[in-house]
Amino acid sequence: MRTCLLVAFLLAAATAAPAAEQQPYAGLQERPIRAMSAEEIDALANGLGFSRALAAELNGYPGPRHVLDLADQLGLGDERKAEIGALFDEMKAEAIAAGQAVLAAEADFDALFREARPSEDAVMSAAEEIGRLRGILRGIHLRYHLQTTALLTPHQVALYNAARGYGDGGGAHGGHGAHTAQ
Repeated sequence: MRTCLLVAFLLAAATAAPAAEQQPYAGLQERPIRAMSAEEIDALANGLGFSRALAAELNGYPGPRHVLDLADQLGLGDERKAEIGALFDEMKAEAIAAGQAVLAAEADFDALFREARPSEDAVMSAAEEIGRLRGILRGIHLRYHLQTTALLTPHQVALYNAARGYGDGGGAHGGHGAHTAQ
């Protein structure tokens, strides 16, 4: 009896694996924008970074949101917190507007395939526009990392990098650049 159950289990497992490999996208066609996860859609709609500024973050250029989260550890005074808070609000507003543009372009791109037989020119044009819009959004997030870093001392950048688990260097920049004092 055990042998029969073991054989049945092994047969079921052996046939399930190839089926899963053949259907890796099963269910994704139910998403609002089929090529985008719910997490990415949420990030775009709400101005979240979604790792768009990792080039800055991992090279010693903190962003406003996480600096505010660590304000006490960094020893930020009220005036500096207010300045960085204003940067965060500006960044979020710009990122939401840019994210909405990306979402609209992605929805149009999805519809192009769903509702029509797209030409190569239409696909290339739409894909390039999405790339341009995503580049603008990424630039927004990166720009605010630069502006935030300019408001921190090298010591605060080093504290930030350590608190975020990047060690003491934080990359090539490492908090040793010319910053304004707090």
